[in-house]
Amino acid sequence: MGQILQNWRVLGATLFSVILVIGAYVLARNVEAPSIAQASTETALLQAIATKDSDSDGLPDWEEALYGTDPHATDTFHLGMTDGEAVAKGLIVPKAIADIQIATSTPAGNDSSLTSVFAKSFFALYLSAKQANGGADLTADEASALADQAMSQLSQNFAPTIDFKTASDIKVSGTGPDALRAFAIAAEAVLKKNKNDATMSDLEYLQSAVEGNDATATAHLASLAKAYRDSAAGLAVLPVPKELATIHLAIVNSIMRLSEIDTDFARVDTDPLAAILALQQFSRTDLAGAQAFTALADVYAAESVILSAGMPGAAYVNLIANAGRTTP
Repeated sequence: MGQILQNWRVLGATLFSVILVIGAYVLARNVEAPSIAQASTETALLQAIATKDSDSDGLPDWEEALYGTDPHATDTFHLGMTDGEAVAKGLIVPKAIADIQIATSTPAGNDSSLTSVFAKSFFALYLSAKQANGGADLTADEASALADQAMSQLSQNFAPTIDFKTASDIKVSGTGPDALRAFAIAAEAVLKKNKNDATMSDLEYLQSAVEGNDATATAHLASLAKAYRDSAAGLAVLPVPKELATIHLAIVNSIMRLSEIDTDFARVDTDPLAAILALQQFSRTDLAGAQAFTALADVYAAESVILSAGMPGAAYVNLIANAGRTTP
């Protein structure tokens, strides 16, 4: 066990390198490629999460999540040294190893974060492979292969989030210009009721939390998640004109999915892997929502229902067009 602890810092780099290339898992779920600009932003955020060390104790925040140390305290267990130094001396062991050591006598903790689940899976595989290897250390390639296996197991066991609503949940009522105008007014009211005071985008808040150490950023992300969730729930119960049924369903599910993503973004300090998986899903969800709102505007145009700026319902129907005029 001591040798495993000595090798942990090297293995840690292997673990996170696997997390950083989790794109294979995303591609398996047919995620569409983001724009070059957004892909660059996401790559920078991934790197920032990998290197963030909020308390400058020599232990990156994502490793603190694995060790059970406080990313905002340099000496979590009052050992008279930084957490990084304590880890280097083997005084603090990864929670996954601690759970394995006491598994025969004490139940493991209830930490179900994706980061911890992945770590426990990896260490179980590592101990088994080391034993099969006669106790000899594993090579870097062997450790990397185990990390791949652990990530594969996590991917297989991590059930994709099901859609919030299905077609049978959507109440279709009415058709034609009058029904479309009434729906636009009702939908706009839902969004206004759940308006958030955010001044930045989801990714900008995540970036601020990771790179700027902004203590309020995660709170803003949690608030955005609630606004999305309440908006999706409110929109889901509106009667929808026949022309918009399919589009409306896509909008509702995209908004609820954004709520789940922002909830995981807000957990970046305690569950980095969950935030990374959410980041990889963000582009697809953002694109799906934009496409649905564009299709909605096209229906209104096709039905010659023109809602100019300032008219009731116009903000909802022209949401994407308005964003295009205001977003750099």
